[in-house]
Amino acid sequence: MKYNIIGEPLPAVICELSPGETMITESGAMSWMTPNMKMETTSGGGLGKMFGRMLSGESMFLNRYSAVGGNGQIAFASSFPGSLRAIEVTPGKEIVVQKSAFLASEASVELSTFFQKKIGSGLFGGEGFIMQKLSGDGIAFIEIDGYAVEYNLEAGQSMVIDTGYLAMMEATCSMEIVTVPGVKNALFGGEGLFNTVVKGPGKIVLQTMPASAVAGSIIPYIPSGK
Repeated sequence: MKYNIIGEPLPAVICELSPGETMITESGAMSWMTPNMKMETTSGGGLGKMFGRMLSGESMFLNRYSAVGGNGQIAFASSFPGSLRAIEVTPGKEIVVQKSAFLASEASVELSTFFQKKIGSGLFGGEGFIMQKLSGDGIAFIEIDGYAVEYNLEAGQSMVIDTGYLAMMEATCSMEIVTVPGVKNALFGGEGLFNTVVKGPGKIVLQTMPASAVAGSIIPYIPSGK
C-alpha cells in the first residue's frame, strides 16, 4: 500500500492499493474510491469485539475495502479539523488511541477495546475510561484534533493531562484517571473533576483542540428556542 496525506487542517489520506490488498475502516469513513474497490461489511472478530467497539464510541461493524482486478484508490477524510498520522503498528509495539481516533488501517491491524484499570474512577473520568488498542502488523491512520504535540516519557516520568487531550500513547505507557485535589480546586478551578496521568516509558501524543472541548465552548451560543 502507498499513501499520501493531504489538506491539513482538513486532511484526508489517499491510499493506493495493489490487487488483493485490503484496508479496514469504521462504518462511514470512506470519502471516495475507484470503481474496482470492493466493500464488505464485517463484524471484525465476533460479538465481543462488536460490543467493545460500541463502548468505545465506534460503530459496531467494520468495512473492508479490497482492490479487485487491478490497482485501486481509496480516500478517507478526517471528521474534524486537525491532522492525520500514519502509525506503524508491529508486534510488541501496540498503541492506544482515544475514542473515535481510528480512521483506517491495513487489514493486518487488529482493533480491540482498552479499559482504564481503575474502573471506579474511570466510570466518572469521561473520555479516558474507554479507549482503543491497535495491535498486529501494519499501517494505521489516526485522527488528531487540532495540533499534535509529542512527548517521549522515560521510565518513571509522567504527564498530567486534562481529560480529552490525550490522543495516543504507546501501550508500554500506563494511565490512571485521578480526581483534582482539593474541593475548592475541583469545584471552582474550571478544570473539571478529573485528570489523566500517563506514566512512561513510551511516546504520547497530545492534541490541542479536542472535539469535546470545542463542543462545550459552542453550546452556550446555540439558541435554546425559548
